[in-house]
Amino acid sequence: MPILPSLLPILALAASSAHATSHDLHARFEADLVHLDAPLAHGGTLHFYTDSGGGLFVTEAAVERLGLPTVELPAGGDAPPGARGVRWPALRDASIPPPPGNGVLPVMPPNPKAPAWIAWDGMLGESWFGGHVWTWDYPAKRLVLEGRDWKPAPGATRVALGFKAGANGTRETNFPRIGVRIDGKPIDLLLDTGAMTRLTPAAMTALADAQPAVRATSMIADMQFKAWRTAHPDWRVIEDAQDGTHAAMIEVPSVEIAGHAIGPVWFTWRPDRAFHEFMSGMMDARVEGALGGNALRHFAMTIDYPGSAAWFRCTADCTLTPRPAP
Repeated sequence: MPILPSLLPILALAASSAHATSHDLHARFEADLVHLDAPLAHGGTLHFYTDSGGGLFVTEAAVERLGLPTVELPAGGDAPPGARGVRWPALRDASIPPPPGNGVLPVMPPNPKAPAWIAWDGMLGESWFGGHVWTWDYPAKRLVLEGRDWKPAPGATRVALGFKAGANGTRETNFPRIGVRIDGKPIDLLLDTGAMTRLTPAAMTALADAQPAVRATSMIADMQFKAWRTAHPDWRVIEDAQDGTHAAMIEVPSVEIAGHAIGPVWFTWRPDRAFHEFMSGMMDARVEGALGGNALRHFAMTIDYPGSAAWFRCTADCTLTPRPAP
């Protein structure tokens, strides 16, 4: 989920993957957040932030730096009057897929409220991932665009995902909803590879984990945050943990994902409306928060967008949790 709601883009329907074989995109995994450098055929590089819970755009600063020609976006829909876009440029790595539809990236004007430490050239989000099969191998730090010959890895566990669809069954967005179990109870979350935080100096001191301030996080709405805190006063809470928002975060000892118990996992506080209203409005059902890279880091995870499923293969620090058949 983007940390700034104003960065959400025009949502586009995804095209089906046409790749016959798998391609390792050589992404950069930094503190369990995934960046992708896209070198241009004519020189220069677009530095993208990837986010299964985010949008699709390129910054105006990148357009000017790289001399990318712009086109006016069609009137209507989500584009404001006079909005511009850039066509997907020719890349030296042709295995990086273009955006869906007409292959145009909306241009994001400068945002004076954006934190200075956000230095990407753009974001590749839900519509870019949609229509394909992707593997995030966190321990190996690999992002793989799978081909038509993809099959689940031996030992991987399948989890059904929910996606918003119209009355005729056509998918409207590609924000994935996943069910996990926390404190013995099921809970629905946005599967959000881009969920990010920047910790305050006090939070960095409290954690003392040698990780950078900008890192992956998971997120939870206020109502559930309070319920956990009331039921479990022993669960660790760090107040004023997030730089800028002053949001607290809570340490959940164990999260069950695809039958595997992992943890502890830190969840950053968010107001109820951020998920119950804003995010849930773009999904097939209400979600209570987001499951981010600080939880997914234990897995090689494949999301089969056309098949509405995720496959998890635990590579480290997991405990298989037996569960009786229903």
